[in-house]
Amino acid sequence: MTPSLLYGLVVLSAIAHAIWNALVKSAGDRTLTMVAIRTAGLVLGLAALPFVDWPAPESWKWLALTSCVMFAYYALLIRSYGLGDMSVVYPLARGIAPVLMTVVAFLTIGEALSTGQMVAVGLISLGIMALSIGAGGSRQAVGFALATGVAVATYSFFGGLGVRAAGTVLGFQACLEIITGLGMVGYALVTRRADLPVYIRRHGAVGLLAGAVSVVGFLAFLLAAQSLPLGPVVALRETSVIFGALLGTFVLREGFGLRRMAASALVVGGIALLALPR
Repeated sequence: MTPSLLYGLVVLSAIAHAIWNALVKSAGDRTLTMVAIRTAGLVLGLAALPFVDWPAPESWKWLALTSCVMFAYYALLIRSYGLGDMSVVYPLARGIAPVLMTVVAFLTIGEALSTGQMVAVGLISLGIMALSIGAGGSRQAVGFALATGVAVATYSFFGGLGVRAAGTVLGFQACLEIITGLGMVGYALVTRRADLPVYIRRHGAVGLLAGAVSVVGFLAFLLAAQSLPLGPVVALRETSVIFGALLGTFVLREGFGLRRMAASALVVGGIALLALPR
């Protein structure tokens, strides 16, 4: 594939990520919709497992920790969408994570911050402050959205350590999809068994659509990341923040679109600076 086509796949991945979040936000039952999404991931992981390398035993502890934090992420994301608008929650959750990763790297391993990185942190922080003000951004909604971002940064950190120890990206990811998928399906069977038939009849198609979009978007990202420089790929994928703000404004009719889209643009610009080589 040509670089242009691969970068197009990254944009597709960004759009897909925003779409499945919009489907969760608008779902009649957000918890079971998340279960449906993770079921799609479970199927993907099981299908891939025979064709990928098994993760090294040294990575299993990171696999367990990443899985635990991802369960917390699902719960926090669902709660955030119950409290606030998507055009507030989504950029906050996606924007705070790279800032935290940069600060943690500075504090724990002494990674120096370049001028560009400091400007990036400032842009993201300014965007987050703008998103935190006004209707749809109550104190509770902002708090849970930021907690969601902390969860994203944490599972990204643990997952990064896990991939390094595993010796295989695809093998680690397949196992992670299986563990989180089984966990969510098990949770639904234990706590929501009586609601499953009604959900499947009324909203099952939406749940499966969200799961399919999630899987396709992630596969598009992996395909591009195998051939393109990782920094620009990561930065381009984070344009999902813009698509999330657009979906919240024009599809979910949340209002206050110009301010939120401008704030989201600041967040995306900051993330892009963080992703660029020093």
